[in-house]
Amino acid sequence: QVQLVESGGGLVQAGDSLRLSCAASVRTFSIIAMGWFRQAPGKEREFVAAISWIASSTKYANSVRGRFTISRDNAKNTVDLQMNSLKPEDTAVYYCAAETSPEYLNANYYTTPSRFGSWGQGTQVTISS
Repeated sequence: QVQLVESGGGLVQAGDSLRLSCAASVRTFSIIAMGWFRQAPGKEREFVAAISWIASSTKYANSVRGRFTISRDNAKNTVDLQMNSLKPEDTAVYYCAAETSPEYLNANYYTTPSRFGSWGQGTQVTISS
């Protein structure tokens, strides 16, 4: 079981930037991929970005590509999400997720919540217009 703790959320204006961070406490397993999802009130949890640990590949949702950047620090077991040019529609609770099963190594696979086995508690991001 991987414990995940997100940080960095907050309230900013449209056009501003925020950086989210997720720290993973790994016990006996190694991380294969980590990702960020978000959930707005009344909506389903949606994919934002994913990164693979071994293949070093990344995957982004169309809605954030070019504005958000996911990055990782293997030694620290952390993943960050740099969010630029934020829009009011980016407002949501952002969740960090991790997967330790080595079955799939490419980030393209990790675009749905069911493909991650561990989740953080979430951090609120609010963008005012």
